[in-house]
Amino acid sequence: MKLMRIKEMEDYILANDTVSLDTLCQVFNVSKNTVRRDINRLAEKGVIKKVYGGVTAIEKPALIPFENRTIQNKDTKTKIAHYASHFIEDDDLIFIDSGTTTQSILDTINPNKQVTIITNSLDIINTAAALEHINLVVIGSTYKRKTQSFVGMDDPSTLDKYNINKAFMAATGVSLTHGLTNCDLLEYEIKKKISEKANEVYLLADHSKFGKSTLLTYAPFSRLDCIVTSKPLDQDYENYCHEHNIDIHLV
Repeated sequence: MKLMRIKEMEDYILANDTVSLDTLCQVFNVSKNTVRRDINRLAEKGVIKKVYGGVTAIEKPALIPFENRTIQNKDTKTKIAHYASHFIEDDDLIFIDSGTTTQSILDTINPNKQVTIITNSLDIINTAAALEHINLVVIGSTYKRKTQSFVGMDDPSTLDKYNINKAFMAATGVSLTHGLTNCDLLEYEIKKKISEKANEVYLLADHSKFGKSTLLTYAPFSRLDCIVTSKPLDQDYENYCHEHNIDIHLV
């Protein structure tokens, strides 16, 4: 358990570059003394260094830069996004998640559709701003350049007033055990709130995301209504989706 926590803490620090001790206590639900012991182990290992009030990564961050992630499986991700756009209907109020798989979802949408879009993705904001029939609501208080998204909510209850029909979500890892996961605490807060609020949750994920999990689960697998992916899923996923009425669409 301790070794697993230290490994997860290492991954979290590498993904976020610099993290405060208070944040590590909150994320891992441990005391500050425990955090200090764990980061001493990581400092001895040479992957992080201690700074005032926290720690910073000295290895290359585990999170691949956004521009490089965009290149990986680019054609597949674009096809998934274009396919998913057909689920958007007139008068929908939808959320579009930040991520390299969701960023192209508006490229093929009928420009005359009357849709309200809530998003924290800079790519989606830029695309939606050019479509005159789309109402655009931007959330997130801080711009994160690494993921080209706005993260954090000064008042998370702000999302409670929106009746979101459909949420088109991305994930760093997807598994039956750990559900839909990511490794950024501020992104997690938005993803979790949206997944709880939306009437229908659509997961847009290429085949490489399945069978993997990262630090934070923002929604259980059972929360899904639809999966759009690139290759047939393993039989255990197929069985689970059939039993829980989760639609699978292959692109």
